[in-house]
Amino acid sequence: MKRKLLIGVTSFLALLGVTAFAFTPPTVSPEAIQSSVTREEALLNRAWQMPVASTMRDDLAFQSNASVCGAASIANVLHSLGEAADTEAEVLDDTNRCWFGVCPFGLTLDQLGEVAQANTERRVTVLRDLTPEQFREHLRQANNPGRRYIINFDREEIFGAGAGHHSPVGGYLEVEDLVFVLDVNSKFQPWLVERNRLFAAMDTLDGEKKRGLLLVE
Repeated sequence: MKRKLLIGVTSFLALLGVTAFAFTPPTVSPEAIQSSVTREEALLNRAWQMPVASTMRDDLAFQSNASVCGAASIANVLHSLGEAADTEAEVLDDTNRCWFGVCPFGLTLDQLGEVAQANTERRVTVLRDLTPEQFREHLRQANNPGRRYIINFDREEIFGAGAGHHSPVGGYLEVEDLVFVLDVNSKFQPWLVERNRLFAAMDTLDGEKKRGLLLVE
């Protein structure tokens, strides 16, 4: 019995090691993070005052490990909407895709939609294969207090390195054509980026399907 338990523990630790290795994306330097996006203080202050961003300003929760950006994004969105399951752990509870706070190989946009729908009675919609015009129309709705968007994008398109990532959209400064991304990775922190650059990062493949947006309303 002890031998079987030891083998089980060893296998579990080995799985965690493999998972940790799989979820160590290419490093993005602090200089690249700073220079690749907009962090002008006046613009950030305005962005935080937008209706959706303001609901997450004081308690944006960052992901606990590299595999759970999707779960952290859902938790922040649901918390801002006053839902019961509003922590990363609660969002992942009873999911068949994540164990012990780890999501092996992360979550695709479709899987993220399934996890989100399991935690709310609100309508959850996966939006992919969007045109630039459709993307802009959705961004114009990103300041609607009754809507929440999570974007799935490839960091490499913006920062020159990195991998696929999920984060909530805090809003859209239409005059400046800047999107406010509430990055759930504590090393990046929230940032603003030009709409066309974010679209290019979203309009990439994750396996055989395009990345896109998750809408909760």
